[in-house]
Amino acid sequence: MKRVFASMLAAAMVAGAFAGCGSSGSSSAPAASSAPDAGSSAPAASSEAPAAAPSGDSIKIGVLAPLTGEVSDYGIATSNGIKMAFEEINANGGILGQQVELVLMDEKGDPTEAVNAYNSMVSQGVVAVIGDVTSKPCQAVADVAVEDNMPMLTATGTAAGITLTGDNVFRTCYTDPFQGTIMATFAADNLGAKKVAILSNNSEEYSSGLTQAFKAQAAVKGIEIVSEEAYAGADIDFNVQINNLIAQSPEAIFVPDYYGKVALILDQVRAAGYEGPVLGGDGWDGVLNIISADKMSVTENTYFANHYADEDEKAAKFLSDYKAKFNLDGRSFSALGYDSAYIIAQAIENAGSTDSQAIINAMAAADYDGITGHITFDENGDPIKTVSVLKCSNGAAVLEAKVEA
Repeated sequence: MKRVFASMLAAAMVAGAFAGCGSSGSSSAPAASSAPDAGSSAPAASSEAPAAAPSGDSIKIGVLAPLTGEVSDYGIATSNGIKMAFEEINANGGILGQQVELVLMDEKGDPTEAVNAYNSMVSQGVVAVIGDVTSKPCQAVADVAVEDNMPMLTATGTAAGITLTGDNVFRTCYTDPFQGTIMATFAADNLGAKKVAILSNNSEEYSSGLTQAFKAQAAVKGIEIVSEEAYAGADIDFNVQINNLIAQSPEAIFVPDYYGKVALILDQVRAAGYEGPVLGGDGWDGVLNIISADKMSVTENTYFANHYADEDEKAAKFLSDYKAKFNLDGRSFSALGYDSAYIIAQAIENAGSTDSQAIINAMAAADYDGITGHITFDENGDPIKTVSVLKCSNGAAVLEAKVEA
């Protein structure tokens, strides 16, 4: 039986927010603290962001995230979740009796910047890295980190190949293929769809990964792909593709892309007269925040994969405390960052040292109950957990089903 992450479990028991759940020897996320508002501005490009000022020796953990640039929203959400967790961890005694010192660096969403930031972290003495946030920079860093045998945990990098880079690389989120498979299963088993159309972004690895997995599982489930259309990343007019899809009378449309594009597509899909189900992946998280109230009806009868459901007790508490702290709405990226911080902390505590291989071995044996579910890792370092499929209804995303592959 693995040693329980004592300080975190104690924090959970003192807080009394969650009943004990999960298998013996697992660690649970404590109640998130209601710390004063920390504001919503992005930190400096290269900053040490300790959850509390270290006294004496500290344990340095690197955090890579795009804090500026096109995907800064993801980076800020993820890093906020990480910072929030380590504030709690430091308040409860830190790790191995030492305070945690975060080395948080902005990689601007660029693979080269990410590798440079990683190398800077290594020179500063980090013992593990949480990051990166998006798949391309994450893969670039993984290719270097494997040479250093650096323990690396990405909260949100979903490209399948990331964790195949080496035994030192893990992820908290599920993969693109996994959620593509899940959504095809949901379309068949929960919606009863037999004919599905696909509209994907041919400029995004994320979109391509979900599409290929969806198609493979659709064949297994007896779903016919009646039409498949694609668009470029810079496109904002999708009417030609949408009309081609609708002409084939699909019973559902799969749109695997990020929420900015999804908002535009939903508006045009509904304007074209299609009222059937529209499905997507976790990149949809945030779409309800950017669609105006007078347009919100376009999200009705839509479903997307996510890492938690708001009505879950742990998630609801986390979201409430996150809002109180940052004056921002929490998202799946925030929750995944939060869980990742605790998983790393648990691994170092269970390893009993900051030795790289000892941490990696402890990561492989992780058993953690978090905001995004009960998490263990398979032989590739990918999480074993169910997927929450959410339905958009009256401007809110509510749990429709828990789906396993």
